[in-house]
Amino acid sequence: MNKRFVKELIRSKETYRIERTISTKNRDKFCEAICAFSNDLPRSGKLGYLLVGVEDDGSLSGLKVTDELLTFFAGLRTDGNILPIPIMTVDHVSFEEGDVIVVTVTPAPEPPVRYRGRCHIRIGSRKDIAKEDILSEKRLSARKSFDMSPCRDASLENLDLSAFSRLYLPKAIAEDVLAADTRDIKEQLCSLRLFDKQYDCPTNAAVLLFGKNSKYFFPGAYIQHVLFDGLDNASEILNQNEFTGNLIYMLPRLEAFVETSVIQKKPSPVSVLQEKILVNYPQWAIRELLMNAVMHRDYRSNTPTKFYQYANRLEIVNPGGLYGNARPENFPDVNDYRNPVIAEALKVLGYVNKFNRGIARVQKELVDNGNGLASFTVDKITVFSVSVINAKSQNVNEPTVKGFESSVDVKDLIFSDKSLKILRLCRSSAYTKKELLLLIGVTNQTLNVRNIVNPLINAGCIAPVEEDKGLVRNVHYKTTDRGTAFLDYLSSTESVHEEKIGNQLMEEKEMLLFPEDE
Repeated sequence: MNKRFVKELIRSKETYRIERTISTKNRDKFCEAICAFSNDLPRSGKLGYLLVGVEDDGSLSGLKVTDELLTFFAGLRTDGNILPIPIMTVDHVSFEEGDVIVVTVTPAPEPPVRYRGRCHIRIGSRKDIAKEDILSEKRLSARKSFDMSPCRDASLENLDLSAFSRLYLPKAIAEDVLAADTRDIKEQLCSLRLFDKQYDCPTNAAVLLFGKNSKYFFPGAYIQHVLFDGLDNASEILNQNEFTGNLIYMLPRLEAFVETSVIQKKPSPVSVLQEKILVNYPQWAIRELLMNAVMHRDYRSNTPTKFYQYANRLEIVNPGGLYGNARPENFPDVNDYRNPVIAEALKVLGYVNKFNRGIARVQKELVDNGNGLASFTVDKITVFSVSVINAKSQNVNEPTVKGFESSVDVKDLIFSDKSLKILRLCRSSAYTKKELLLLIGVTNQTLNVRNIVNPLINAGCIAPVEEDKGLVRNVHYKTTDRGTAFLDYLSSTESVHEEKIGNQLMEEKEMLLFPEDE
């Protein structure tokens, strides 16, 4: 330890960060001081110092430090009386007048810290015992998100600082401000929450955004794309890709891939002299869903973001469920940010807007393109997923779930008795999905929507009323001309239809009775 710095500590007054003592045996006094420095009541974030061998007036007591004495002070950290274990170091400095032991204590990242069950604090030079709730509130207010936390195994050498300076900094900082900026690279990174001064290392966000090998630090930080030939994972794989590397370079590659390899455009004749361009997926909508996955995923997981394409749909599955204030009952009206620094960076780079408009616009673009509304799975704790139907495989405004298509002849349609009740109800009035399920006496859960309501939508037998098209919530459905034609056909051939549904109806009833098997 620097002798000049220790002299300055000795000469300074005793404060909430400095305590002097000449005792070498008062364990309680030492541990209470270490505990108080760890709790850092003023939230200064500054180191605390216990100076052993110094009188109250700043003179030295003539202490002679031995190995046994240093071992005693170092053992205070791990003897089990101070919990959680404090972050501290023990050094000694020799002067002509005597030796000084310096115990340096780092404020705890998550107080309270207790010595023998009590939370000791310092108010100026005075000692006290704090109430638990005060330090608990301090802990919650000081808690950092994962992307703001220090990546302690990394250093500036692990970052592509050229990419930061050329590609990010000019977009994050105004041109005139940047021109007058004389700070060093650490200060610039720190101002954008990309460097942690306390631990002298980049934050997790910096490694994810600019790391030379970000996958080394976060094994799951990549996107796995697989193109299947069929409708599920058992189908033959036609192609696969991995999008790895830091986000500053990976995101442009992903964006280009969506445009050139995922989006397919095909001309279709409308009349003798006109043709219409059919698109399987709207480019902006898919790009937005992928950027949301990058922004909101849990980077602590070793699982990659899965971007799977099937013959009739694509799915994006993300590690990490809804976060913070976002709940299944309020999604997508309420959002929260698991990775606020990553979210800010994506906004700076022009990939997202951060105004909670993304999902609503995605749904509108999908409906306008003929894909129907995206289907979100939001009730799982560990993953979040979204499914979008290929517009070429359907002509209605909802995702296909069980393989029903509006191109099927009405004579060949098969529905359960509960679906038929809904079809008849919608013939006279318009209802939401929730209202329909309540009217037929079943609960409003995802499985019932999937097995009872969605087959009617995907067969084109019920559809959103005109004024509700493009909405995400509280969409009202009405029986279509196709649905009416099916009911008319059914009224004359009821027995034939009952014979058709046979085993299918029994299987559906079992699924409704035992939803946990889904």
